[in-house]
Amino acid sequence: MDRSALTRTVRGLWDDDILPSLSALVAVPAISPIFDPAWAEHGHLAAAVEHVRAWLADRDLPGATVEVVQLPDRTPVLLVDVPGTAPTSDTVLLYGHLDKQPPVGGWGEGLGPWTPVVRDGRLYGRGAADDGYSGYAAIAAIEGVRRAGGTHSRCVVLLETGEESGSPDLPAYVDHLKPRLGEVSLVVCLDSGGNDYDRMWLTTSLRGLAQVTVTVRVLESGLHSGMASGIVPSSFRIARQLLDRLEDSTTGEVLVREMHVDIPENRVAEVREAVASVPGVLVGSVPWAGGTQPMATEEAELALNSGWRPTLSVTGASGLPEPDDAGNVLRPFTTLVLSFRLPPTADSKASIEAVRRALTTDVPYGASVELSRIEYADGWNAPELAPWLRETLDRVGEEVFDAPWRTVALGGSIPFMGLLHEAYPQAQFLVTGAVGPDSNCHVPDEWLHLAHAARITEAVAVVLDAHARR
Repeated sequence: MDRSALTRTVRGLWDDDILPSLSALVAVPAISPIFDPAWAEHGHLAAAVEHVRAWLADRDLPGATVEVVQLPDRTPVLLVDVPGTAPTSDTVLLYGHLDKQPPVGGWGEGLGPWTPVVRDGRLYGRGAADDGYSGYAAIAAIEGVRRAGGTHSRCVVLLETGEESGSPDLPAYVDHLKPRLGEVSLVVCLDSGGNDYDRMWLTTSLRGLAQVTVTVRVLESGLHSGMASGIVPSSFRIARQLLDRLEDSTTGEVLVREMHVDIPENRVAEVREAVASVPGVLVGSVPWAGGTQPMATEEAELALNSGWRPTLSVTGASGLPEPDDAGNVLRPFTTLVLSFRLPPTADSKASIEAVRRALTTDVPYGASVELSRIEYADGWNAPELAPWLRETLDRVGEEVFDAPWRTVALGGSIPFMGLLHEAYPQAQFLVTGAVGPDSNCHVPDEWLHLAHAARITEAVAVVLDAHARR
């Protein structure tokens, strides 16, 4: 394969074809279904799918088919089937998603979630980095291989629309599409990233998740706090007591034993190698307030905390008025959204069941505890790299990035990886992406590093060619 031709092709596609269409995709408020229960009625997910489908249909890929697949009462999936140019019978599955996180407030001056802005080599807007670019990059990699004289196996690009909701519809689609996918020998996921923009980062593990909304209720309606306090227990205090069953409030250690695992030695070694390659990035990329300090002094321990240890975040609350609206009222209830991140090999079902027991057994004062919006998904620990893939990544590091590739234990979750690993246990996995430590996914000012996205695209093309020749 002509490497110079590949570089020119990929860069040209990003500048001329991808950036204009991706910018238009940013403007579509395709919020994930868990945040928009009326998604079907609103039509934004369908609009995002149609926008990308139209772009794909215009590509110069002879024999390729582009199809919107939608099972009853499920979010749609966009499927692109590209015939191979190599005499192989296996399939490469390339994955991404088109649904987005909610917009949230606080975007910078001149920026907004649905306002695409290109500034200093970055494309700002919700879904630019997570994960709207992925389908474009996958197709550009395939086109790049062909135009550079390379070869590739059959490639199927699958773009879902429920990833930010935990991919609840994907098991049904995996079952439905499995006969059509054939024997998948390589999975390329472009919904990840790493600790800088100078090299390719390979995600070797993903944390699982367990989430529950808990409501502690002590009254049918609020009462004057001067009359009721001392008689009626505070719902907030009871919630604090229940949280103390789940987490050590001094250290942040999660106390649910079902959520803890032994960390594999090879993953510990990878974490230390990654931290040594980009020292200070885990602490330096955080917008600390005042004199706030990290939870550990050694950066490797911080990386293991975020990749291989359970954590609890309270991500939402209700029953608490805004300070300006707070009167002298003993509130009837307190609602908290509890979001656990689980080690890659932890059992998420057993974990959420342990949480349920902790929150509902022997509740202080016999208060009412209601659990809702329960969600859980296992994490994923990657299989060992095949020699051909490791050698190819070494070559990519030298030729594309001029820096060695590294691994990352990602603290987030991509449920599809676990599903695919179960369905295709012999497949190799390349989980990577263009997201960096300050790409602002899920928060205001999300942005995509355009040059890095092009390099990732080029790297995927090299892997596709090597896979077909292995």
